[in-house]
Amino acid sequence: MIEFEKTKSLPITKEMVWEAYLQVRRKGKSAGVDELSMSQYDLQRHRHLYKVWNRLASGSYFPPPVLQVEIPKKNGSVRQLGIPTISDRVAQTVIKNQLEERLEKIFHPHSYGYRPKRSAHQALDQVRANCWKYDWVIDLDIKNFFDDIDHDKLLKALGKHVDEKWVLRYIERWLKAPLQTRRGEIISRTKGTPQGGVISPLLANLFLHYTLDVWLGRLNPSIEFVRYADDIIIHCSTQSQAEQNLQEIKERVEHCGLTLHPEKTKIVYCKDFRRQQKYEKVKFDFLGYTFQPRTSKSKKTGKLFLGFDCAISIQSRSRVFEQIRKMEIPRMQCKSIVGIAHHLNPKLRGWIRYFGKYRGYSLSKVFYVLRIKLVRWARYRYKRYRTNLIKAYKWLDRVREQYPSLFYHWHLGYSN
Repeated sequence: MIEFEKTKSLPITKEMVWEAYLQVRRKGKSAGVDELSMSQYDLQRHRHLYKVWNRLASGSYFPPPVLQVEIPKKNGSVRQLGIPTISDRVAQTVIKNQLEERLEKIFHPHSYGYRPKRSAHQALDQVRANCWKYDWVIDLDIKNFFDDIDHDKLLKALGKHVDEKWVLRYIERWLKAPLQTRRGEIISRTKGTPQGGVISPLLANLFLHYTLDVWLGRLNPSIEFVRYADDIIIHCSTQSQAEQNLQEIKERVEHCGLTLHPEKTKIVYCKDFRRQQKYEKVKFDFLGYTFQPRTSKSKKTGKLFLGFDCAISIQSRSRVFEQIRKMEIPRMQCKSIVGIAHHLNPKLRGWIRYFGKYRGYSLSKVFYVLRIKLVRWARYRYKRYRTNLIKAYKWLDRVREQYPSLFYHWHLGYSN
């Protein structure tokens, strides 16, 4: 066990705590087991933050239980999230800020998830480039990754880069902090780091850095891969190489206490006009996009050819449709369509900026559904359109002609 020096204060300043609080405040307002929302927390902010600083700096900070939240998945299962209290998120952020710059120096250049100045689009760009270069892909899915991280192995990895025993001790306390259900049941934890914790992504990246990134370099120095947290794509030149690599990776992750998902992990053939071999699996999903054979147009000749590229996945589009449905646009109590646009544009901007980067026209089905919802709103709002659907559509077309920048996707020239 790592013990604190009881007679010496730790190098935690009030400025560090304040900066951490500002970061937490920008990112989320969810309450933890103390049921304190951000607005409630701010009413006595100075008292809460002083307590965080005083306990962190004296070595006496112990995290409260983490609130267990279950998020339903499409397949009927649930994803377990752990939501710390706001004070605990501030404390975690203080320590994360101490470690992040140090660990950034050792992380692999093709690891993109939860890292400063790196994005999902950068990871997607790299996967696209690699798919055009290599014929085969290993699509790795680690089952229950965040829940199965081995604490001892993680602390050993941290010990390679962290000399401060008090930092290691705080991280050990966060790893062992129990879960608390909404009914008040306490669940102890002996492995894993909760999704939802501020420091969890950094710890997860470090664990996979040694489990896979460094190890893959030893397995084959020329191997190409892209990792975004626990979403991992490995590129291979031949099918036999992919099969051999997958077997060795399976043994490696099991040795580190993890398990590959037997159904979601697969080998994929990157079929295009140059690659005519027959193979059952020719597509995979990564970061909300589906990579598969797609018809493309040559920029030089204008002719069509079969390429291997990405566009928004069916699952992502279904999630967007579900968000549109939950908004209940036809029933919105807005006096004019301007109010509808004001409400929708932040969502539209987010969808287009993320999913519109590659083959943005694939969003046309989303905007077609949105157009239907807007017409329904007009028919609820204006009596003259309730019995005449065609006039309602013509009205919406006139609005777009007169105010082409009203909706974000109109401004960018998307149809519908």
